[in-house]
This record gives sequence, structure tokens and C-alpha cells, in this order.
Amino acid sequence: MASEHLLELVDIEAGYGRAALVLRGLTVRVPPASVVCLVGPNGAGKSTVLKVASGMLPPRAGRILVGGEDVTRNSPQQMLRAGLSHVLQGHSVFKEMTVSENVLLGAYSLRDKAEIAERVDFVKTLFPVVADRWTSLAGALSGGQQKQVEFARSLMISPRVVLLDEPSMGLDPKATGTVFEQVVRMRDAGTAVLLVEQNARRALETADLGCVLDLGRVHISGPAADLLADPALGELYLGNRTAGRRQFSTPGADNT
Repeated sequence: MASEHLLELVDIEAGYGRAALVLRGLTVRVPPASVVCLVGPNGAGKSTVLKVASGMLPPRAGRILVGGEDVTRNSPQQMLRAGLSHVLQGHSVFKEMTVSENVLLGAYSLRDKAEIAERVDFVKTLFPVVADRWTSLAGALSGGQQKQVEFARSLMISPRVVLLDEPSMGLDPKATGTVFEQVVRMRDAGTAVLLVEQNARRALETADLGCVLDLGRVHISGPAADLLADPALGELYLGNRTAGRRQFSTPGADNT
């Protein structure tokens, strides 16, 4: 059954082991050609959403739909084949391998050499640093450049949606700006993005749609520009700590 959304997480409940639920009836939808950003305080469940979407954490209840097809019980490998590519938190390049070797790992499931060559040309055009440093060791690149290699690797299978977990973690302001520019380039090139980010304001400035998570549920959602412009929301979630409220996460603080 066709759907207007590429990815839908509907009424998701999920948690780890026998611990209490982290996600409690969460619903998030990703339309085509969009960046959807998940923001919220520490422990809201932002990273857990991506783990559920990529098959790393099976939900206890709810449904996962890709292009209208129910993929709720798919393994991570099946989710990848369905068109969901997950870029994990932190750096995941293999530093002793070249940029080309790292990128081509993203094409391990492809058998058509012409298709692989076409994807290589695509990511080199989208991320010039990948083309410029193609034969360099990935460990010799800066943190921001390594993140672009990760992005390129994630696009080798022509995913419908790329799941990005804290892409600016550990990066300086200049590299952070470059990373968000590349997120927009991915969207403009036809790949939707579901983004979790600790830098809430910068993420919402980049995104088309935003979802504010709290206690495992979507507290409010809508056009990202509207969320940024809402003074009440800014006071509660985007500004400094206020009495009785939790501040947005600091880099590396949210592992849920």
C-alpha cells in the first residue's frame, strides 16, 4: 500500500531489557525530500527512535512502515535493504583504511559494478572532500571530514531515508556548520533525513519538520521554523534551564 511518507513509526513502545519503557506511544513520520529533526531533553528517547527505525531495537508495540509496507519485525540487514541507512553517534570510519575503502563498504550488498561506479560518482560530487581525499587514510582526515565520509558511505545503497544520530558531536563550530550544510545537500539530492541532534537550535534551523520529544512521547511537532519562532517553546526547550524543566542535552549526554 502506497504512502505519502517514506518512513512511519506509529504508536511505538520500546525499551531495553526488563527496564521501563523509553518510548511510550511515539509516532514520527518522515515525508519525501525532507529533514525531520528530533530534539528534546536528556533521556527523552531520541537515539532510541533511530535504533528502533533501523531494526537494532525491536519495538514492544507499534508499527514501522517504509513506503507504506510494514517492516516492524525486520532485522537491521532487512531494514537496510528496505532503504534505511543508519549513521551512528560518534565516529565510525575505519582509520587504517582509505577513504575509498570506507565508502565502498557501504556498497557491500551491491553486485552490479556499474551501479557501484554510479554511486561512487554521486557521493564524490555530493561531498567534494571525499573525491579530494579518495586515496588518503581516513584517520588522517579531520572530524568533520570523517563525518562526510560516513555520510557518503551511508548513501552508497541509494537509501530512502538516512538516520543521523548526533552528527555534530565532538565537532568545532566550523565543522558543525559544514556537517549541517551536507545534511541539506543530501535532502536536496533526494534523500530524506531523520536527524537526532543535541544542538537543538542549529538542527531546527536546518530541518523542515521538528518533533520535540519528552518522556518518550512527541510533545509537539510541526514545521521547524514554527517551533523556533514559538516563544513558549523557546523558553521551555530551547533556552536556558528554567524551574521545573529540563534543558536540552549536552554533547554526548543522551544515549537513549
